[in-house]
Amino acid sequence: MSFLWPQMLWLLALCPLTVAAYVWLLRRRTATLRYPGLALLQQAMEPGRRWRRHLPPTLLLLAWAVLLLAAARPVARISLPSEQQTLLLVMDVSGSMRATDVKPNRLVAAQEAAKAFIRSLPRQVRVGIVAFAGSAQLAQAPTRNHEDLLQAIEGFQLQRGTATGNGLVVALATLFPQAGIDLAHWGAGGPGGAGAVTATPLGSRGAASPPPWQPVPAGSYTSAAIIMLTDGQRTTGVDPLEAARLAAERGVRVYTVGVGTVDGETVGFEGWSMRVRLDEETLKAVAARTQGEYFHAASAEALHQVYENLSSRLALETHETEISALLALAAAALVLLATGLSLVWFGPVA
Repeated sequence: MSFLWPQMLWLLALCPLTVAAYVWLLRRRTATLRYPGLALLQQAMEPGRRWRRHLPPTLLLLAWAVLLLAAARPVARISLPSEQQTLLLVMDVSGSMRATDVKPNRLVAAQEAAKAFIRSLPRQVRVGIVAFAGSAQLAQAPTRNHEDLLQAIEGFQLQRGTATGNGLVVALATLFPQAGIDLAHWGAGGPGGAGAVTATPLGSRGAASPPPWQPVPAGSYTSAAIIMLTDGQRTTGVDPLEAARLAAERGVRVYTVGVGTVDGETVGFEGWSMRVRLDEETLKAVAARTQGEYFHAASAEALHQVYENLSSRLALETHETEISALLALAAAALVLLATGLSLVWFGPVA
């Protein structure tokens, strides 16, 4: 816990002085009432009444200390429900996903884990799906309908090429339809060509030119996040680090998931074969640049665990929050409790 006004904590030194003044008043009153009626004195000194006598002042002193802490404006790190209302799953459907180092193969394991992840999300979270291989397409616009999302994932078909950067660009264009992200410009071979980027933005294509984009701090956009799952190195399309720069400038965190073993294996697809390796260095760099996080899943079980961790992380976020109001409320409750006990035990003062 930290304090915005730590100088106010010096006022806590008044608490011992308050205790000393209370003790002095008690002794003075005892000296004044040294020779009252013996029965009344014995009744006042009964153990049950003795602690009742001191409890309300103790509660008032505690309330005073809590108010002084509130005056120092304490700040605490508290886990609160996430503000993220939109998630974009960017999933690799390149031919290398047929590798079987993750059983039964990388694609099936990724599909099953993604479907379990979607089912675990709160209904108020909108999820969109981007599929990429040699090009990238918006497979499902952000929606709260889990059935549509599951159907989109089940419809994946393997294709040639791995354009990881294109997948990120399409995801950003989906999140910010009015931000002026020119998909044709970012497609390396133009629309429909090698490395092309295609999507159906959520805004109107006929709108006026957007205002110049003003970069924001990385990780500062809390309304959405991107989760990218891939198993191989980029072979075409946009440089993923350049796409990560675009995401960072818009404050969007990118969580990257590398599926498969680091050494990889040799796979064949439509008459060709190649050894597919996991490019962890690039995936870590993309996550770091956007203030996200990288996860490695070398098995189906590990992949499920990664998505479970992501679900818990995205459901709750840790924020630094000023808790002065909570302390002030606690102090008020202590004052009311002390007052109520005094009235119940000793009655109103005449």
